Amino acid sequence: MRALLLVLFCTVALQWDRVSCQKTVYQSNTHLVPHRNVWRSDRPAEGTPNRNGDECDVVMNLSASQRCEFVKNTPDCASDEGFIKYPVVTFCLFPPNLLPLAITLYVLWLFVLFLVLGLIASDFFCPNLSAISSTLRLTHNVAGVTFLALGNGAPDVFSAMAAFSHPQTAGLAIGALFGAGIFVTTVVAGSIALVKPFTVASRPFLRDVIFYMAAVFWTFIILYKGHISMGEAVGYLGLYIAYVLTVIVSAYIYNRQKHQLNGSAQTSGREQGEILPSDSYREIQSASIQAHDDGEYEPLLPYTQSTAQIFLNAINPVDSRTWRRQHWSAKVLKVIKVPVEVLLLLTVPVVDADKEDHNWKRPLNCLHIITGPVVCVLSFQSGKYGLLLIEGEVPVWVLILCIGVFLSGIVFFTTTNERPPRYHFLYSLLGFVVSMLWISTVASEIVSVLHLLGVVLSLSNTVLGLTLLAWGNSIGDCFADITIARQGYPRMAISACFGGIIFNMLFGVGLGCLLQIFQTNNVVMLEPEGMLCWVLSGALGLSLVLSFILVPLQCFHLSRVYGIFLLIFYIVFLLVALLTEFRVIQF
Repeated sequence: MRALLLVLFCTVALQWDRVSCQKTVYQSNTHLVPHRNVWRSDRPAEGTPNRNGDECDVVMNLSASQRCEFVKNTPDCASDEGFIKYPVVTFCLFPPNLLPLAITLYVLWLFVLFLVLGLIASDFFCPNLSAISSTLRLTHNVAGVTFLALGNGAPDVFSAMAAFSHPQTAGLAIGALFGAGIFVTTVVAGSIALVKPFTVASRPFLRDVIFYMAAVFWTFIILYKGHISMGEAVGYLGLYIAYVLTVIVSAYIYNRQKHQLNGSAQTSGREQGEILPSDSYREIQSASIQAHDDGEYEPLLPYTQSTAQIFLNAINPVDSRTWRRQHWSAKVLKVIKVPVEVLLLLTVPVVDADKEDHNWKRPLNCLHIITGPVVCVLSFQSGKYGLLLIEGEVPVWVLILCIGVFLSGIVFFTTTNERPPRYHFLYSLLGFVVSMLWISTVASEIVSVLHLLGVVLSLSNTVLGLTLLAWGNSIGDCFADITIARQGYPRMAISACFGGIIFNMLFGVGLGCLLQIFQTNNVVMLEPEGMLCWVLSGALGLSLVLSFILVPLQCFHLSRVYGIFLLIFYIVFLLVALLTEFRVIQF
């Protein structure tokens, strides 16, 4: 983390000097001309290309007195779908001499947004997906490559969808998806091999690498063409369906063969055709012991809480039992997340199939019927439809609020605190939709902040995507997979690596472009931002080809030497990418 921050601030310093020099040169020979209420420069800055036709890039070449008016009248500066108009805040509210302070605040704000994104996905989105999977009685293999993949990849997919919503930020999506792919296949996989050298399951590994290479090659062709049609976007989703069917069929064949060889008593197989380690039973035992330990905090005598106590306990995100044992850094992060957690607890219902009462909290769940739909209409398209007036008088969100109050009253007076109603599973669907829109909202803010940083620092969207956005979305998975490997499950960790990035690539590009095609009724233009995009795609393709060749040559054993090789490969790639961005290396 320290190294990441060091690279970030060095990049900011270098780019700040470069932007200052460019601005000085530009102002000496440039003037502005108004054109259709949009300020345009009649001469582009030397060495500052217009990225994907993004007119907002020109703002740093203007004098400080002209920037505010420019961002207010330039559509590209006001086209972000986030709630906060960052260009206006930056150039109209902050004095020019405090611009470095604004950049620092935006970096800290990005950190908070990534924390919130991970919180929503882990504590609200994934549990509801698990409840839906249990309700539908899906097998572990089907649930793993559908709902579980969606839960794990939600930040990446929604960030890509938000980036694809505008042509000037499409480079963020490409950079993030390719950057996350090479980060996971090198840094995460290499770290797992360093922590716990192991022999990977051959067939699942080859299957995942082949499908991912197909997805990367397809994206490479799309970038070469410069556009993607509806049929090609649907093809991405079709390729993932083929991947899911392959996983299901291979798991079925594997389990059938294992059943024939070992008998029905030994048919327990690992998800995606892998055998669980022999100490998996110990993990289940330890989980049972942990649950038993938690039971000692339960009251010895029956105790009935009042409705008010149930509500207050349900919206309290701090567990006093674990707070005392936490490290000070964890406590600081918890304090940062508490306001957001309270807001999410008030708006997103969570159904937990593992609990006896399925997490039924009558007063809070009745409130969710009111707050959940209101959040949906106010967060969808940045409140565009929620603020519409019915007959020119009543906003849509007020109508939704009234309907929610009526339904909430019915549920409150027809249920009890002790037992959940039969239709309680419907709350998981509501929680799924509300948390999905919360994730989409936060992802839009992240994309808007990164777009602003790219404009201010004259960085391309691709380099921002492959660094900040890819790191922010992948760092949590990195630590989670390393922890799983340390616990003795490296095969599970490596499967999660490749399974997740396949879903992110196919759904991120396919669904993101498909939604954009539906909105514009036209093909989506995907113009590469210079040579950096080709460096990125070439590096990802090379890493996959090397894994496809070298891992079988090692009899599918991932050693520490191979882990070091993968880490060095990523460092070299990142160095080449940054030198290409700064035009030290030119092809």
